[in-house]
Amino acid sequence: MKYVVVSGGVISGIGKGVLASSTGLLLKTLGLRVTSIKIDPYMNIDAGTMSPLEHGECFVLNDGGEVDLDLGNYERYLNITLTRDHNITTGKVYSKVIEKERNGDYLGKTVQVVPHLTNAIQDWIERVARIPVDKSGQQPDVCIIELGGTVGDIESAPFVEALRQFQFRVGRDNFALIHVSLVPVIHGEQKTKPTQAAIKDLRSLGLTPDMIACRCSSTLDTATVEKIAMFCHVGPEQVLAVHDVNSTYHVPLLLREQKQMDFLTDRLKLKSLNLSSEMKTKGAELLSKWTSVTTSHDRSFETVSIAIVGKYTNLHDSYLSVIKALEHSAMRCERKLEIVWVESSNLESDSQETNKADFHKAWHSLCCADGILVPGGFGSRGIEGMVLAAKWARENNIPYLGICLGLQIAVMDFVRHVLGIEGSTSQESDPEYPEDKASVVYMPDVDQEKLGGTMRLGLHGTHFKEGTEWSSLRKLYGGASIVNERHRHRYEVNPKLVEDIEAKGLQFIGRDESGNRMEILELQSHPYFVGTQYHPEYLSKVLDPSKPILGLVAAASGILSDVIENKSQLYEGDF
Repeated sequence: MKYVVVSGGVISGIGKGVLASSTGLLLKTLGLRVTSIKIDPYMNIDAGTMSPLEHGECFVLNDGGEVDLDLGNYERYLNITLTRDHNITTGKVYSKVIEKERNGDYLGKTVQVVPHLTNAIQDWIERVARIPVDKSGQQPDVCIIELGGTVGDIESAPFVEALRQFQFRVGRDNFALIHVSLVPVIHGEQKTKPTQAAIKDLRSLGLTPDMIACRCSSTLDTATVEKIAMFCHVGPEQVLAVHDVNSTYHVPLLLREQKQMDFLTDRLKLKSLNLSSEMKTKGAELLSKWTSVTTSHDRSFETVSIAIVGKYTNLHDSYLSVIKALEHSAMRCERKLEIVWVESSNLESDSQETNKADFHKAWHSLCCADGILVPGGFGSRGIEGMVLAAKWARENNIPYLGICLGLQIAVMDFVRHVLGIEGSTSQESDPEYPEDKASVVYMPDVDQEKLGGTMRLGLHGTHFKEGTEWSSLRKLYGGASIVNERHRHRYEVNPKLVEDIEAKGLQFIGRDESGNRMEILELQSHPYFVGTQYHPEYLSKVLDPSKPILGLVAAASGILSDVIENKSQLYEGDF
């Protein structure tokens, strides 16, 4: 097993996740099987109870793991399926060590950060790195490990020490470190001092970088590269210049131009792995497809605008997977994507928090968009604005996709304005609302007290009803009778109202295995009015876009029938 660690210095949020994903992708183009681990040095067990405004999106895996959003990057770039154990947090590791101590596994020894905690981290990495993550079921060849946060932070110290020890446990030829740093431009001059200081701090902790990835707003000057190489004690070929590009999907091509793989092949003795010709061919095909999709997208000149009507629009990372899935779909439809952010509460005319300027701007943005997407969310704030957005889309034949909460919003609109149950709402926003009139109710089989890990989570099957061959979404799924998608919700459509809703034309074309839980809705007499209780964005890949989101973008582009007829995928296979 080969390990490539990606760490960061100077500031957080510098792009370690994209660089780790891009490095993993390039390793796959060589024919290697790649897996990935994210280390988050916070005390939370997982990201499930963290506010999207605090930490960005909570990403959900097949096994129901609620994890850091960077694991979504890994899955999207590498076409792999990770587990909850691929996200290591301080809370998880300490819990494991304390559990072993309580069980007497340490035989009465004094339990300390070194060696017990650091050994637990290393053991965790070695165990998880060998878990098969693609359809082949074979053990990966390379594991990318991203160390979250900034080297030097007190909370990351145990993980840095564990990785220092780990390089000796696995051997020099099996361990490489890429450190991501910032090169700011001050008054037109590229400054290298922050990077020099970051590398000095890294070395003082016992880790020596094999490559330094320098993030900069502009292309690095040759003199800057040479200065960093000289004062950081590396060769110029070990300095990667990662400047701002049109799309993060260009980063792998940028790294490839700088011969990153040539260096890592030599540094990690990758040629000794003796890859089969079949794997090398698959790798070459992957590179060809990736290059074709990302470069052809730059030549797209037609634009499609999608309004995201949400409640966490102040932090776009709250909807990162939705954004990425829209990008994947726009590339598939050969359109330039324009995302229009609409704070849902600004659509509410009687909201005390909304001034007239924000109100009119929000409605102008909504009415001018080619399509409308209402994503998931929790709580009561902004709900009425979302209902108004769904009503506008339904009545004006604007393509609409509701995800999780967005499906529930579409039902609330329909129950109020078509069934005539005025004020019908969700028991989430009004727990005392009569159940027989509520559009959305609490799921009976989830814990209503504890918040962490108690929702309906992970991969579940959705069964299409008989007689739904007309459905655009079902056609996008290739006419499948069952689809498996990831879930994250506590509330569901009130089954007592389903019969009346369907009698008025809104069809629940997909249900769970029991037939009692509504999973997909679609309005037949509409260009594209779809809602999914599951989160399709979690399974979207760069070369294989999410079907519901692809349908929205295609319908908003006016090419839905063309996309449905062209069922061929941009990239297939288990690699």
